[in-house]
Amino acid sequence: MGNTPLVELERLSADHGLRIHAKMERFNPGGSIKDRSALAMLLEGLRTGEAVPGRTTVIESSSGNLAIGLAQICCYHGLRFICVVDPRTTEQNLAILRAYGAEVELVAVPDPVTGEFLPQRLRRVAELAAGVPHAYVPGQYSNPLNPRAHLETMREIHQALPGPVDYVFCATGTTGTLGGCAAYVRRHGLSTTVVAVDAVGSRLFDSPVSCSRLIPGHGAAVVPALFDPTAADRVVHVSDLDAVAGCRRLVRREAILAGGSSGALVAALERLAPEIPAGSTCVLILPDGGDRYLDTIYSDHWVRRHFGEVPLPAPGAHGAGDAYGALPAATASG
Repeated sequence: MGNTPLVELERLSADHGLRIHAKMERFNPGGSIKDRSALAMLLEGLRTGEAVPGRTTVIESSSGNLAIGLAQICCYHGLRFICVVDPRTTEQNLAILRAYGAEVELVAVPDPVTGEFLPQRLRRVAELAAGVPHAYVPGQYSNPLNPRAHLETMREIHQALPGPVDYVFCATGTTGTLGGCAAYVRRHGLSTTVVAVDAVGSRLFDSPVSCSRLIPGHGAAVVPALFDPTAADRVVHVSDLDAVAGCRRLVRREAILAGGSSGALVAALERLAPEIPAGSTCVLILPDGGDRYLDTIYSDHWVRRHFGEVPLPAPGAHGAGDAYGALPAATASG
């Protein structure tokens, strides 16, 4: 777990006059950055005796990557795992969970107040935990081991580069990655600017628009207990369409097939690039790969169904702005 590759994005770097690197978290065993948090939280439960192989049932809410990270570790250690999901969880992710032996609990009705599924999922986790003997709830939205796992993420980045890291871009959800990276930066007195990339419609950093969201991985419908607004030096809000465009630019410029929140990071970088001094070193922490998004972000049919007849690039097209025509701009603050 960890020690994932850090690769320079030479074409994007040339586009903006910066040195841009990508931390490729898809190369963790479960395919995402969430493996780090999952391992930290479960190992602590095993160490303290709160989680006992053959007896304990792990119960958690997740629609994707954390669920898969927990499922593989529970499978290895002989822990029963119940994952609470919602209708936006993809069939591919459900199939992966079941392949690891996880039990899936579907919350089909959104919260009547917010219209979001997450509050209902968290309520269902609490109900299950109260009724299942020997339940252990990792609690990714409140467990300090979540951000603590990402002290290591930032350490790997810091030690892999010969010079200073001027900017690090983190997608925000539970805010574990953001909190851990910011804590490392401050603990070691680094000059790194920490950029939080939030979703338009999220409740984390005062999104300028209230709307439903299609793409998981950044943004949150509930402000987590871990949330620290001071962890971010800059905040960029990215729309779903911007995230799709960022994914497609990344694959066409760098041949990197990445997930939705990775596309949001690319969009955020391009929004801030005119303000960043030439030659600065920037790191995008890409949370996962794009193979779990082939039926959504990389499907022209899906894009047109949700966003209309936006211009799509010809196969093999190149160029910093080639993913779509005119796009709504991401918004930045901080």
